[in-house]
Amino acid sequence: MRTSTSLKTVTLSFAASDVCLVAVQAGVVALPGGARLRSLERLRSRWWGLVPLASIVLALVVAGIVLAATGHNPITTYRQIVQASITQPGAFAQTLVSMTPLLLTGLAAGVAFRMRVWNIGAEGQLYAGAVAASGVGLALHGLPAPIVIMAIVCAGGVAGSLWAAIPGALRAYLNTNEILTSLMLNYVAGYLIYYLVYDSTSYWRDLTSPRAKVFPLGKYLAPNDQFPALHLGSVPVPLGLILGIGIAAVLWFVIRSTRYGFEMRVLGDSPGTARYAGIRTRRKVFTLMMLSGGFAGLAGASQVGDFDHVLDPRGLQQGGFGYTGIVVAALARYNPLAAIVVSFFIGALINAGFALQGPGFPIGLTGTMEGIFLFCVLGAEILTRYRIRLRRVSVEPSAPPAGPPGVPEPAAAAGAAGSATAGPAGAAVEPR
Repeated sequence: MRTSTSLKTVTLSFAASDVCLVAVQAGVVALPGGARLRSLERLRSRWWGLVPLASIVLALVVAGIVLAATGHNPITTYRQIVQASITQPGAFAQTLVSMTPLLLTGLAAGVAFRMRVWNIGAEGQLYAGAVAASGVGLALHGLPAPIVIMAIVCAGGVAGSLWAAIPGALRAYLNTNEILTSLMLNYVAGYLIYYLVYDSTSYWRDLTSPRAKVFPLGKYLAPNDQFPALHLGSVPVPLGLILGIGIAAVLWFVIRSTRYGFEMRVLGDSPGTARYAGIRTRRKVFTLMMLSGGFAGLAGASQVGDFDHVLDPRGLQQGGFGYTGIVVAALARYNPLAAIVVSFFIGALINAGFALQGPGFPIGLTGTMEGIFLFCVLGAEILTRYRIRLRRVSVEPSAPPAGPPGVPEPAAAAGAAGSATAGPAGAAVEPR
């Protein structure tokens, strides 16, 4: 069985006084002022593949204008960004560090969003994975390092899946909005990790070291239990990044070439068609939510095993990796392989922002540049999905209907208006 996602063309006619742009799936809709939309099959153009590249160039131009308006030379700033994120000694390795959690949380958001399951809870699922990974790593201290490392990875993924199962079950079986439930659970998980380290004498808190007696700290993993890195020359590649790249490749294959991936695509494109075809949509939503949470939980395990080696509530919350992963998924258009490239780009931009941060280059300017790229790339989505044609039509005033003899014209007009089918806000909808 083979499927193809048909892209649409929107033809828009509008009067001089009224302009309206609405994306519709099928049929013809007449709107006030003479605006008319017709959804047609999009004819592929030879220039269609250049739209994403043109959006990136546009983003660079707009970001350059912003840099120039704030007193920075755009060319010099771009060169400094490349140097601070790639070419300087140690910069490329630090970019890989910044990239690792963004790739895993981007995969978590992308796999859910592809099926129109809006998991906004990757941040909380990352926290849950970090808590479980840290606890298991501390509890299994003394066992062989490979066993401890595998247990840390599994614990992080399972904890993230279980945390995501809460909004997943509410969405699948109670039809609860998963955006609200997953978002609220982010705050619950955030307060939980703060409680475990700062407001309690839990297993995760260090109660013996001199530093911990001055300020609350978590327990550190033993050196043998920390994740090893793969060294490519002088560049260490984190284990979490290797896992993320492997997961992205497997996920791309599953979505493209397996029955489960086909059902995902059908459910994402048309839930009604999926139900008519006998696909168990509730089970798919629930399992996909758990899969998404598992990827985010792996990001938490990587933060503990690869980088921090301790449950650090403040560092995890300041990173905001779960929310930035949504940006990665959106820029990658929910493509797992594209998420690798986008996460590297965002990681490089974040790393360069920290390196260039100072009185003349505030860290907020880096976030502004991220927003510009996001706006331009996603704004170009309408050009890849639709072909927009604009044309003007003249709207001639219609003469009032003539009523039967003896009936005043206003009454006849009211009767004619009452017999017509009126759309919302006075819009008339043509029959199919």
